[in-house]
Amino acid sequence: MWKLGIIGGSGLYAIDGLEDARWVTVDSPWGEPSDAILTGHIAGMEVCFLPRHGRGHRIPPHQLNVRANIDALKRLGCTDVLAVSAVGSLNQAMAPGEFVVVDQFIDRTKGRPSTFFEAGLVAHVPMADPVCPRLSALAADAVAAVGGRVHRGATYLAMEGPAFSTRAESRLHQAWGCDLIGMTAMPEAKLAREAELPYALVAMVTDFDCWHDGSDVDVTDIMAVMHGNAALARAMIVTLCASLPATRAASPIDCVLDQAIMTAPDARDPALLARNSAILKRWLNRSGG
Repeated sequence: MWKLGIIGGSGLYAIDGLEDARWVTVDSPWGEPSDAILTGHIAGMEVCFLPRHGRGHRIPPHQLNVRANIDALKRLGCTDVLAVSAVGSLNQAMAPGEFVVVDQFIDRTKGRPSTFFEAGLVAHVPMADPVCPRLSALAADAVAAVGGRVHRGATYLAMEGPAFSTRAESRLHQAWGCDLIGMTAMPEAKLAREAELPYALVAMVTDFDCWHDGSDVDVTDIMAVMHGNAALARAMIVTLCASLPATRAASPIDCVLDQAIMTAPDARDPALLARNSAILKRWLNRSGG
């Protein structure tokens, strides 16, 4: 059965059509998530909505507690995660107001905790294909169904922020072959993979970054485009929920930890096992710890 976790980024602070809505506070051993989580049903499917920056956009990208966010969604029983983010474009073909379903990332963040696995419990999850192709395709179809222009497949460069790029950086990222730039997809996608949560990212293009025409990136202009995108993003979520298959077939990502954990049983840190009780629940039941 599906239970969709939705992480709403800049411009997406609420969702439409949510029945039985209530805010739930989740205690995580990794600290406080960005906010309480709004739970309810859309088209009969259970969803959990987390505003990534908190209601009122209180938390900057470099101070997000992403481990707590992912852990909280896992504790609520989410099976999959759909992230929605505002981005700048490094690709002339991906214009402001359009949507892009990302399939690759380059991580240029620094200093952000990026793993649930520390000394006493070592794991190496595969990230060659960092998103769930099934959820990504369904999300792209939903964007198209509500009238959005959608690009399927792009490379997203995750920068530290919170300042925007210099012009030299923007042109360098473009020369690397990146299509989009943002501040939040990493380590979010990595942590979702470690938590065995299939992850898809729908990016809402707000600007061309500063490589484009010699102008600077302006928050006022970004906000104007973002508000227009947000209405389509909310409609996309409703359509996606209504279009998900009645039965959720298993994904290879559901059991990625089976081939990832390296530490021998007698060398595992009991405290870290306990801290990771949510993301390790299936694996512990299978392996006996």
